[in-house]
Amino acid sequence: MQAFSISASSFLVFNNTLSYRETDLFDLNCEKMLLTLVLCLPVIFVPWSDSLPTRRQPGPVNNRPIIGILTQEVEDDVMKPFGKTYIPASYVKYIESAGSRVVPISLLLIGGSSDLETSDFAKVAGIFYRLALKANDAGDSFPIWGTCLGMQLLTCLVAGENLLTKTTAENMALPLNLTKEAHSSQMFQGFPSDVMKALSQEALTGNFHQYGVTMKTFKENEKLQSFFSILSTNTAENGAIFVSTMEGRTYPFYGVQWHPEVNRFQWDPKLNFPHSSDAVRVASLLAEFFVNEGRRSLHHFDQPEEEAVSLIYNYTPTYAGNFTGYEQIYFF
Repeated sequence: MQAFSISASSFLVFNNTLSYRETDLFDLNCEKMLLTLVLCLPVIFVPWSDSLPTRRQPGPVNNRPIIGILTQEVEDDVMKPFGKTYIPASYVKYIESAGSRVVPISLLLIGGSSDLETSDFAKVAGIFYRLALKANDAGDSFPIWGTCLGMQLLTCLVAGENLLTKTTAENMALPLNLTKEAHSSQMFQGFPSDVMKALSQEALTGNFHQYGVTMKTFKENEKLQSFFSILSTNTAENGAIFVSTMEGRTYPFYGVQWHPEVNRFQWDPKLNFPHSSDAVRVASLLAEFFVNEGRRSLHHFDQPEEEAVSLIYNYTPTYAGNFTGYEQIYFF
């Protein structure tokens, strides 16, 4: 397995089998880690941090950001002949379209079906989560983004336990029930008023999940309440109201239960991907927002050669539209 420290706006990158012990990871040069984490998967128990940093302040900008995407273990038999881990190409395109480069592994926790507590993905995500807390506490910006399972993972990490319940919204495009906090949030602050209106009235968010955190559960958990602001909710098929968008009150951690990347880069006609002009604008604005968060990191590779061999450009995506719901997949 390879591990390299990244710069710009990502984190350590791991390819192939994720087998490092936590102590091994901490022995690596963690100061080089980039500060952009995109979670789109599950998670594991992580201790609660009592100290909270002040909300990030304006500072130097890194205009050559790199965001790390954590590969996920292949579990589907139809994908096993291609590799041991993978990244859907839609996540790579999503990040690149907003002006960042990508290194496979780090933390763009992508949506999927890995076990929230026992998978290597969850264990590595937990390690990076703790590193991100430590970095932000020290004034070193380290953003995290969680999509779908990644958002679920974030709630598990913050709460220190798995609080997920059945909130099925499978293959459904929905408008968001925006909260008052959404209009003063970091995530939506750059959204024009017409896009915010469309987001709350049109079915612009693709949902493909069976579990989530209900409003009731969120309100009953002190750790979640003090850590995150709820920006939107939605109603599941069983009538349960679940948290669909959230952001850290002080840490630059963000979560969406829906999939913004599918609006621009996934086309399976059997799946309910929103492709309207407004849907594309929403996805573009969110990608730009998170990449700009990554620009707050001044981490960088020590050598241009190290950077070059680490980038996703060294890998070729496989067309997978004829046997999966993804158009293209990077296998490792």
